[in-house]
Amino acid sequence: MCEKQTLVALTGPTAVGKTALSLALAKALDGEIVSADSMQVYRHMDIGTAKITAAEMQGVPHHLIDILEPEENFDAMRFQKLAKQAIEEIQARGKVPILVGGTGFYLQTVLYEVPFSEESRDEAVHAALTERRAREGIASLYAELSAVDPDAAAQIHPNERISRHNAEARERKSPYALSYFVLNMERQSLYRRIDARVEVMFRAGLVEEVRSLAARGVPRTATSMQGIGYHELFDYLDGKADLLRCKERVKLDTRHFAKRQLTWFRRERDAEWFLREDYASEQAIAAEMLRRVEKRREETR
Repeated sequence: MCEKQTLVALTGPTAVGKTALSLALAKALDGEIVSADSMQVYRHMDIGTAKITAAEMQGVPHHLIDILEPEENFDAMRFQKLAKQAIEEIQARGKVPILVGGTGFYLQTVLYEVPFSEESRDEAVHAALTERRAREGIASLYAELSAVDPDAAAQIHPNERISRHNAEARERKSPYALSYFVLNMERQSLYRRIDARVEVMFRAGLVEEVRSLAARGVPRTATSMQGIGYHELFDYLDGKADLLRCKERVKLDTRHFAKRQLTWFRRERDAEWFLREDYASEQAIAAEMLRRVEKRREETR
């Protein structure tokens, strides 16, 4: 039997500090990072996505960042194809792929090779809706259904369990020697970090970034504009809300998103959790993660 290839996945709620930790892991493992973020794939969207800069990469190769124009669609099926390709290329170079990001369903499609059919429109649509549900919440999709087809909405409870698909995916075994880490922190501390990040984004020019995207003709209905920090600001640009209200809404939406992310990750059976407050430093967290990666390698030899 062939030895399984090592794959490290690092996830957690937005603003928890995945970027710095991922760099430490990549340097220690001689690895390369594959972004599992549904918004950082887009060019010209740097501030609102908290995209890592070239300088911040510290020489560590990153993949699936700045690969699409904001007018293009992106979904879980397309992510899976591109991520698997990147992982295979990294492994062929003798490096360790490190999948990093907070889009849970995207991670799942790669870690467990969730099957998609290129010919199946239904599966592609389902994947896109599942990813939107994770990002925006079920209420947003239910409201959209109510507007388009109120009769159908009346027959479906908004909290109905979305999917046999998700349950089946969680029963699949990973083809990798997988180390799947979730970084978390005390909730109020996380919320303070989120609020501070949003303030930094606005000071850095988030409004101008969204205005420039609107000026180039990117519609508010575009997939890229569904990201938090973008769709809220269209109300400000359209004169429907003042800037302070939009900023507070971005903070609230981001906190709600973090809660949904954590709910998703708690259902992942292979995930190993790391609470920041349990460790004296980031270096200590990285050291323990590296120990577990090596242990996993030994178990799968």
